[in-house]
Amino acid sequence: MTAFDGLSFPVIDGHNDLPWECRVSRGSSVEGVDGVEQTLHTDIPKLRDGGVVGQFWSVYVDVEDPDPVRSTLQQIDLVHRLVARYPEDLQLARTAADVHRAVESGRIASLLGAEGGHSIGDDLAVLRDFARLGVRYMTLTHNDDTPWADSATGSHPHGGLTDRGRAIVAEMERIGMLVDLSHVSPDTMRDTLDIATAPVVFSHSSTIAVNDHPRNVPDDVLARLGENGGVVMITFVPQFVSAAYAGWDGTGAAPVVTVADVADHVDHARAVAGVRHIGLGGDYDGTPTLPDDLRDVSRYPVLASELRRRGWSDDDLRALAGGNALRVLAATDERFARN
Repeated sequence: MTAFDGLSFPVIDGHNDLPWECRVSRGSSVEGVDGVEQTLHTDIPKLRDGGVVGQFWSVYVDVEDPDPVRSTLQQIDLVHRLVARYPEDLQLARTAADVHRAVESGRIASLLGAEGGHSIGDDLAVLRDFARLGVRYMTLTHNDDTPWADSATGSHPHGGLTDRGRAIVAEMERIGMLVDLSHVSPDTMRDTLDIATAPVVFSHSSTIAVNDHPRNVPDDVLARLGENGGVVMITFVPQFVSAAYAGWDGTGAAPVVTVADVADHVDHARAVAGVRHIGLGGDYDGTPTLPDDLRDVSRYPVLASELRRRGWSDDDLRALAGGNALRVLAATDERFARN
């Protein structure tokens, strides 16, 4: 028996921006996350209703932040305060074993992910300190290029990773921090996979074949996840999911984006990468709009129902929901424990 037995769709989501939403609209307060206030995509009752057993909380800060290291430390502190404020519902987790212990105790495992290489200030000591504070992945870029890696939405000055970028990836792997390839350019994805010695993640990305958006993942990269062991965590952001929405000029009614559109990306990722290499990264509280039938974190079962209708087995659904993410986390735990 495991902590997950009896759960039909136990979600370990790769990316949630509640900490950023708390910072920018709530003065970094963690009050009201127990559901007293209903304005968030994410609160504890919604997480429970959605079957979320594990959540990577993003400790993102803006690329224009004049002191990104300090601000990221503040966001890490916010997540620690969030967990301390709701100890009956949340438990800090660093390893796959921690996730199991949290679920066994009836709590939601709370993991941390840094979004954007700018957050370390080009300093490997800061990277190591973030790891010591519980950060388990770092996205190599956000929406702008770093001095050492090209972003999906940047100007691509490097043609992928620089030698400094390769050194940062190597150090991340040495200390057991997952390399997150969401937000990076396809060449950065390929350069990273060329040198990766541990599974990578895409914490919140969808597929270019279904919607040709720069934030999505091309098929040749998806096909390499089997050999690498990594996982692409499909996101629900409408412009990444729907070509019609991405092309909308803001006039008239917005094109409708539905759970079926998200399921199309999940199906395609499974077909190309394989069922062991897919997951979910909703990006809740990190985008102003979502498909109405996936409007908050309580709605993951709606996606499960759509995939069951398409013939997905219970085992494949559990792999998608969180099993694959947990496997990837476990694959790096030994190195994390040593460092």
